[in-house]
Amino acid sequence: MVYFEPNWESLRQFRVPRWYEDAKFGIFIHWSAFSVPAFDNEWYSRNMYLQGSRAYEHHRAVWGDQSVFGYKDFIPLFTAELFDAAAWVDLFKRAGARYVIPVAEHHDGFALYDSAYTRWKAPLMGPQRDVIGELAQATRAAGLIFGLSNHRAEHWWFMNGGQQFPSDVQDPAYADFYGPAHPSPRDWENPIWHTRDWQPAPDVAFLTEWLARNVELVDKYQPQLYYFDWWIHQLAFEPYLQQFAAHYYNRGLEWGKGVAINCKNEAFPEGTAVFDVERGLMSEIRPDFWQSDTAVATNSWCYTTELNYRSSASILHDLIDLVSKNGALLLNIGPRPDGTIPEGDTQILLDLGRWLAVNGEAIYGSRPWVISGEGPTAVVSGGFTDANRAGFTARDVRFTTQGATLYAILLGVPENGEALIEALGTARNLLQRPIQQVDLLGSERPVTWTREDVGLRVSTTDWAAPAAVLRIR
Repeated sequence: MVYFEPNWESLRQFRVPRWYEDAKFGIFIHWSAFSVPAFDNEWYSRNMYLQGSRAYEHHRAVWGDQSVFGYKDFIPLFTAELFDAAAWVDLFKRAGARYVIPVAEHHDGFALYDSAYTRWKAPLMGPQRDVIGELAQATRAAGLIFGLSNHRAEHWWFMNGGQQFPSDVQDPAYADFYGPAHPSPRDWENPIWHTRDWQPAPDVAFLTEWLARNVELVDKYQPQLYYFDWWIHQLAFEPYLQQFAAHYYNRGLEWGKGVAINCKNEAFPEGTAVFDVERGLMSEIRPDFWQSDTAVATNSWCYTTELNYRSSASILHDLIDLVSKNGALLLNIGPRPDGTIPEGDTQILLDLGRWLAVNGEAIYGSRPWVISGEGPTAVVSGGFTDANRAGFTARDVRFTTQGATLYAILLGVPENGEALIEALGTARNLLQRPIQQVDLLGSERPVTWTREDVGLRVSTTDWAAPAAVLRIR
């Protein structure tokens, strides 16, 4: 048996688990005390202390002065009285998801799990329940894969706005919650946000506890997927990341389960973890398996009363596009503070589930073809593009394979009932075999098709929005 040591050379022995390559679709969950104000976004706990921001002004108008009512005071209102882990997971399963990743601790520092390192945790405050433990049990009982996300790295500076004016962040009684609160820029465009050598860098005490908390999560809940947010790309984290990865991968071997780490930017070298792109796609097939994470709304990862929902079709098209390029989609939802999932989130999940119930054979367990697709709509590689990218059309086609079977997925309904798939023409000869049969998934009626120099021409009256799948044998 291969064991891992805490260095990049040894960690390059990592292999993506087969279950992960096959699963293609997972659910992300952002839920914490920031769901109580239901304003701005999941960074409310930071923004409410940034003078002049929308959240700062809103907080003072609705909740009062930050020295009297601080972020900590939302925790008793985070009651989760209607939280039902089994009901959540049942919805995720009906959505067609194969894995579930709740955020165990966000940048705000409130743990949704039973940690030995903090009193600021859900079993003692707010929900008075081990939310992560309940979700782990329900997810596995439903036959899905359970994973975790930990965003504590950003806590090093997250509450620092409260150091600039009288607020409860400065109260020594709450120093164990608000944390170091070291200086950081206010402007996201400031280059320091993206540097790998942030100063002041996290100190040994913070990094040691960061590692201990992550090891605790692994050992207590045995997640098969571990998602990190962006700030672990700081150079100060590198030896601690190596120690964590070696411990986690070795624990996976002990459990007899395939495990993987998600990372962004250059936090992990290629081949030591699974690369993640936030709110974005790739322009071409990526040789190594990867993941994109996005949310049902463009303006927040958590529940607010101002959500700008994406359409179900646009999310489905992203799933199809990235699967054709060797990726998987992690789709985030944001429950209300009482534990109910908003109707808008639910509708999107059920829409995806209905499509996958009919067409899932083109997604689950599939692998890329020689090209990802064709069509007029450009896709640019990189994150934070899903809110301003042009929508796909019926001329945009994506390909996946299952063994000798090829799937051509049309991202719209063809005009006049006829589609021409140019990549499958005899002139290009990308499909180096005869075509014996063409079927439209979800339809019992045969389609009319001919293979010509210019492409495969397919006609039917049964095209269905928002995407139609041709099975080609």
